[in-house]
Order: sequence, then C-alpha cells, then structure tokens
Amino acid sequence: MANGQSQSVRATVLVVDDEAGIRESFEAVLSKEYDLLFASNGPDALRIVSSRDVNLMLLDIRMPGMDGLEVLRHVKELNEQTEVVIVTAVKSLKTAIEAIKLGASDYITKPFDALEILSLIKRVVEKQALLKEVLYLRSEVARENRFENLVGRNARMQEIYDLVSRIGDNNATVLLNGESGTGKEVLARAIHQQSNRSQRPFVAVNCAAIPAELLESELFGHEKGAFTGAIATKVGKFEL
Repeated sequence: MANGQSQSVRATVLVVDDEAGIRESFEAVLSKEYDLLFASNGPDALRIVSSRDVNLMLLDIRMPGMDGLEVLRHVKELNEQTEVVIVTAVKSLKTAIEAIKLGASDYITKPFDALEILSLIKRVVEKQALLKEVLYLRSEVARENRFENLVGRNARMQEIYDLVSRIGDNNATVLLNGESGTGKEVLARAIHQQSNRSQRPFVAVNCAAIPAELLESELFGHEKGAFTGAIATKVGKFEL
C-alpha cells in the first residue's frame, strides 16, 4: 500500500498542459504513485478520455486553441465520473468558481508544491473510489431487494432468480406448478415485483377455499340483484 493506492490497481491520471516543462514536473512528482498519461492540448486530451479509463485529469486552464474550461465541459459530457483538477498560473476566484460549477473537483495554482499536489490528488482519487463503492453497494442492495421474500443463495435458487428476472416484463401467462407449501405465491409475488405492473395490485385468490357456486362471482364480480342475495354490486378479482 502506498499513499492509499493499491499496488495492483493504480489510478490513472491524465496531465493536460501545453508546457512540456510542467508535464515533466508532474511526471517527476506523480509517476511513483499513479499511471500517467499526457496531452499538450484539448483535442488530444478528449481523444484520450474517450478511449481510456481516466480517474483524474490535471487540466491547465490557459492553452492555445481549446481552453481548459471548454475541455472540462466536454470531459464531463464524455464521462461524468472523471475527476478534474484545474491548474493555472493565474489565481482567479471567478475562474475557479466557473470551473467548480462545470464539475471540477478542485483548483490549484502554479508553481505547485509537490506534497500539496500529492495530497490533493490522493484526496480526490479516494473520494472517487468511495463514490464508486457506494454506487456498487447501492446496486447490490437493490439487486438483493428484488427478491427480498425469497430465501436461498445456492445454484438452484440463482437459476430461479434469473428466470424470474427474464419473465418479469413478459406479458405471457405464467403457470407455477408445485406442491402445497413450496412457495408458489411467494414466487408469483416476485414475478409481479419485477414486472411493469409492480405498482398495481397483486391479488391472491385461494380457489380451493371458495365454494364452487361463488367462484364465478368472486372472480368476475356481479351486479346488484343479479341473483338471490346479490344486495350490492361486487367488483371481481379480475377487475382489481
């Protein structure tokens, strides 16, 4: 472990500056801790971001042609998760505020202190890693909660979870066969939760518990006075 960075997974930092001396200075300070990429202008930087996984960009704000703010706008359009630290020789609060509004993580001025830049990059990269971990955990929790009423994580149950996921949005009728107590209704509820009808009612009917003469009325409903004892209109289960 070195400064919080794993030896096996090193963050990639892209240095964008039109001055070769500045790029060499960053290389001398950062090369032991990070995988480095370099660009001398905005278009080259954008080509790298569009084709490589860049964790953090050190971006000079004043470059010929496409300036740093314009590059920053395009970077956030290409990959919002790429962190950007603006680097400039001109200490301008207005420019810093504009850069932060566009999504920059921080703002430093030249000449920079080696320890200061290492501390800043470490902080930004760790924040990015933490955010990715949070997003991953949220997705895992959401995935687990899809089947919160189903118990089991063995291979057979995983096959059932995959099947439920595949048929959830299908409008075809699904028949669940199984002995009493094997969880047919629980599985039916899981299918309903995965479907595009999940916000509509799930209606469970135990046909075996309904007398045969009342089953039609229970399922399809009836109007008031349709038969003896029909003292009010009843909405059937199919209409719920």
